[in-house]
Amino acid sequence: MARLNILEFPDPRLRMRAAPVHSFDAGLRQLIADMFETMYAAPGIGLAATQVDVHRALLVMDTSSDKKQPQVYINPEILDRDGVAINEEGCLSVPNVFDEVERATRVRVRAHSPEGAVFERELEGLEAVCLQHEMDHLSGKLFVDYLSSLKRHRIRRQLEKQRRERASGTPVASTRAAARVI
Repeated sequence: MARLNILEFPDPRLRMRAAPVHSFDAGLRQLIADMFETMYAAPGIGLAATQVDVHRALLVMDTSSDKKQPQVYINPEILDRDGVAINEEGCLSVPNVFDEVERATRVRVRAHSPEGAVFERELEGLEAVCLQHEMDHLSGKLFVDYLSSLKRHRIRRQLEKQRRERASGTPVASTRAAARVI
């Protein structure tokens, strides 16, 4: 397995739409394994292929506290949404930034497994939020797109400052729990 490089906002590659997956082969299974390793190491609870510069409709997630419930969604499609809640979100592609986003509280999704089998699943709470967040990535959308242009500009400046600090060796501290980073 290998850790992959996670693209960071405002990288234009994060805006690319993912293409459907048609080949369910060993290369896809290796990519899935690498994505899980990358996500767990980051640490995060979800990762879309677009975030690692692979523009295929694939996402991985694990919202469990013990990190033993990995889920894979290939070519995901939301069939139904219900409820609305505002949750604070973070993103591996927008490090150390958190803000409130409105999402459905329950979703029904259809996707393919790594073997190519079609399945449907209902997700609620954090799992539903995580899936919606990652599916946005597959469409070239980030959680900051739900925020005002002023907030996006402020976030861009904050990330530029963080990159300068990392380059100079200054530690960049997060103010929130890493377990909630999607």
